[in-house]
Amino acid sequence: MIDIKKYNQDNIFSKILKKEIPSKCIFEDEFVYAFEDINPQAPIHILIIPKKSFCSLDDFSSQADELTIFSFMRSISRIAKMVNLKNGYRIISNIGFDGGQEVPHFHIHLIGGKKLGAIVSK
Repeated sequence: MIDIKKYNQDNIFSKILKKEIPSKCIFEDEFVYAFEDINPQAPIHILIIPKKSFCSLDDFSSQADELTIFSFMRSISRIAKMVNLKNGYRIISNIGFDGGQEVPHFHIHLIGGKKLGAIVSK
C-alpha cells in the first residue's frame, strides 16, 4: 500500500493520462478518461478518472469546480449505458490508507456485468 500523503502527479493514472502507459479507452471527453481495469473484479470493471489531478474523492469534492464535478458524475451513467449495464452496477471510490486507496489519483471503479456480492465482509 502506498503512502497517500506522499501524493505526486507521477502516479500510474497520471502516466496513463499522458499516454506514457497504454490503456484500453472506453470513454474520453475534456474532463474524464475511462479505461478497462487490468485486474478486473467482475466481467465489466472500468476505471473512471478526472483529467485534472486530485488525490482522492475528498480533494475532488472540495477543490474541483462545479462543471468538473458535474461532468465527472454525469459520465458514470453515460459509461454504464455505453457498456450495457442495464441490470445495475456498483461504483467504488477508496479514500486514504484505511479505505484501501492504492493510487493517489481520484478514481471511480465502475463494476458490473453479473450479480455482485457483499461490499464488505466482516
